[in-house]
Amino acid sequence: MDSLITAAGLALAAGDPLGALDRVALREDAPALALRGIAMAQLGDLDRAKVLLRRAVRGFGPKEAVARARCIVAEAEIALVSRDLGWPAKALDTARATLEKHGDRLNAAHAGHLTVRRLMLIGRLDEAERVLAGLDPAPLPPASRAAHELAVAGIAMRRLRTKAAREALEWARLAANRAGIAGLTAEVDSAFLVLETPAARLIAQGDERPLLLEEVEALQGSTALVVDALRYLVRKQETTISLATRPVLFALARALAEAWPGDVSREELVARAFGGKHADESHRARLRVEIGRLRAELRTLADIGATKRGFAMAPRQPGDVLVLARPIEERHAAVLAFLADGESWASSALALALGAGQRSVQRALEQLALSGKVQSFGHGRARRWMTPPVAGFTTTLLLPAPL
Repeated sequence: MDSLITAAGLALAAGDPLGALDRVALREDAPALALRGIAMAQLGDLDRAKVLLRRAVRGFGPKEAVARARCIVAEAEIALVSRDLGWPAKALDTARATLEKHGDRLNAAHAGHLTVRRLMLIGRLDEAERVLAGLDPAPLPPASRAAHELAVAGIAMRRLRTKAAREALEWARLAANRAGIAGLTAEVDSAFLVLETPAARLIAQGDERPLLLEEVEALQGSTALVVDALRYLVRKQETTISLATRPVLFALARALAEAWPGDVSREELVARAFGGKHADESHRARLRVEIGRLRAELRTLADIGATKRGFAMAPRQPGDVLVLARPIEERHAAVLAFLADGESWASSALALALGAGQRSVQRALEQLALSGKVQSFGHGRARRWMTPPVAGFTTTLLLPAPL
């Protein structure tokens, strides 16, 4: 390995893409192409980076499996930053296995962290935890250790384990400071903001207030009956009843919980559950059927009783009735929530992350664009969506060891 390639690799590891380009910008050999690709990715030119990395893969000979695997790992991270969630995950798994086989544990760990981040984005937390459990953070250099702790914190936040998340972020901040990479430090600071930003709203007896993630976690241990509009379930301590596949029943449960200890008129229940403006006899008949179904679902937690003007919820055990709602509730709020990370998303990636049809997501994006809440660039398969203005930065892209 010549000295310029080594120096360029060390510059990339230190977060200095311009320094790396100074050394290899005019070279066309495979190692130089790979380092140029990573440098361009760190500078934000992801399309050019992908071209350079693919040229590098073709340029490495059949005996240079480790170098090709490193390029595939770098391309996988570009796909992740680009929110190209359809990028072949098996290629990353194969590259990771190759790196482990040849003793390149740092790059293998980097590949593992990319797998964890992708799984978190599409909501497969159990798989993400299994992959992360197989990664030993002890021998990792500071930049990789920060990435590991960010993954630990991300899973802990989604599991509502805020203490574990905060501890992991403290370790990530320490590692990022030791690495001296500004983008990585900014990513850790951004993750800390999640713990200080309202994650939900609490609605109780006509009043509402924002809740931090820590407060949402504390609510799980309360004696209150909680109608959770984030996960579409009703719970009281350890007892949980999911209504995720019963949207009409959940709409009724939420309306009754918001009105507790009072009742809700039949007209309002019809409007909330069925979207009807006037409660005619057919609506009333359907309402009676659905109330009966809801009463059966919640029989261990609450009773649904008829009143003179409608229905009311009554917990079977003493305690308040609360509604946990999203911080912002509007049409297509879930799409906006994903776009809020400041990255550009393809509609196919959003559909995969949301578990929805791509055409449904495209219609939602078009409606949000008409109201000025999102914007797009590119055409056809290259079209990407984001929220204006963009206040993000490209995730640090590097290979821990120089090619």
